[in-house]
Amino acid sequence: MKQRAHSITDGILFTDQYQLTMAQLYYRMGMHERNVQFDYFYRDNPVYNGHMAGYCVSAGMAWLLDWMEEVRFGNQEIGLLAGQQGRTGASVFQPDFLEWLRSEGTFESLTMHAVAEGRVVHPNVPLAVVQGPLAMAQILETSLLNHLNYQSLVATKASRIRESAQGGQVLEFGLRRGPERGVNAGARGALIGGADFSSNVGLSHDVGLFPKGTHAHSMVQMFMALGGGELEAFQAYADVYPDDCLLLVDTINTLESGVPNAIRVFESLRKKGHEPVGIRLDSGDLAYLSIMSARLLDKAGFPQTSIVLSNNLDELVIWQIVTQVREEAPHYGVDPEALIKRLVYGVGTRLIASWGHPALDGVYKLVAVQEQEGWRPAIKLSETPEKIPNPGHKSIWRLYDSRGKATADWLGLDDEDPRQMDSIDLIHPEDPGRWRRLDRSDLSRAERLLGTVWREGERLDGPPSLAELRRTRQEDVERLDPGVRRLINPHVYHVSLSRRLSEQKSGLIRKAAV
Repeated sequence: MKQRAHSITDGILFTDQYQLTMAQLYYRMGMHERNVQFDYFYRDNPVYNGHMAGYCVSAGMAWLLDWMEEVRFGNQEIGLLAGQQGRTGASVFQPDFLEWLRSEGTFESLTMHAVAEGRVVHPNVPLAVVQGPLAMAQILETSLLNHLNYQSLVATKASRIRESAQGGQVLEFGLRRGPERGVNAGARGALIGGADFSSNVGLSHDVGLFPKGTHAHSMVQMFMALGGGELEAFQAYADVYPDDCLLLVDTINTLESGVPNAIRVFESLRKKGHEPVGIRLDSGDLAYLSIMSARLLDKAGFPQTSIVLSNNLDELVIWQIVTQVREEAPHYGVDPEALIKRLVYGVGTRLIASWGHPALDGVYKLVAVQEQEGWRPAIKLSETPEKIPNPGHKSIWRLYDSRGKATADWLGLDDEDPRQMDSIDLIHPEDPGRWRRLDRSDLSRAERLLGTVWREGERLDGPPSLAELRRTRQEDVERLDPGVRRLINPHVYHVSLSRRLSEQKSGLIRKAAV
């Protein structure tokens, strides 16, 4: 799963202008090699149709590390920056700074610690911690946010869709609907988050899967325009793909034409020793049509064939379909649970565009500066308390209750280890007066969330396989309390500070406000 930089637009200049102007200022002030720490985190879970999600899924790190390995300030990049002019025609970037970029402008001096891809994550918990010289740590910001925000957003949407499907298969169909080449990143995020397959041929092969798809209405229309019909089109498709025959049945009339014609073709296939895959429904009342189609297919002896649903699906639409199937299928003599298991959901626009919440508010904030005696915490004030970052060099832990369910993510000072404490205070990040105490005996375990993924220009963990990422996500989702997993009005998962970190944050706020 390697994403390669291949042009000036996605190489080292895949950044915002102000990153470079700040870097030159740091260079001019002699601050560019000062070691600092930036934290990447997001502030709020996505909100879909008025309902905030209970968690997110981390994705995108492998492609970010690929990018960091490959990009450099070469002759082309330096030449372009040297020719850049300000309002008066003067050069924006000076020769000595550009020469420094040419010789030192790589990410080899940085160290990055991160939460592994595929993990369930929560607001205000650092998902990546970047340490190293100020100028290059600053230049990294834009690309880091670009790589991690979007894939994590789509992975989160896919995870919710996976939950709502209740065992039904999920296909990612967003290639034609998403943001140009960004659909490759989106498809990868979807596959990490819960989609079983994608229609995106190149990306599917890149991650080790076979792409999935059917045919379009245009195929049936073409046969009709030439004097044939739906049955002839279906038969032709079956002749070419006898073992992979999945027919789109709503070009004319789903129940009176499409499904009966599909059954005739399926019967012919079976006589020749082949089993059909199923049918696809792309319009109308998908729940009702899936019930009635299942009734026809079951009566004809095809109870195992899949029924693929598409057309503006998302997690809430799928939830409504499943609910309606459970209510209506018994009235037509159809087993609702068996039908739910054979449904397949082709999700396009609303997955690739994260319908309802189009951007994750991930941010990259300076939280510490290294001194001889250690890390000095840095604070940013805001009139909005939830926008004040948690300062300093921190330890990040996930705490599990006696059931083995994740009960809180806990941020402490770097030398704090909850495994060594008899009791653990969990302080609200914005309101120190709100807190609770956990006895160590109430916990089954405490897990460090951050691992080192990048040091001295090399990735340390290796690119994870898609199977590993999926397994990680599924295990983490299963460790969530059922209330947190709810699609609508989930319980709020607690992200808390240690008492020492909370007191440090409060002290810095008071000092900076004077």
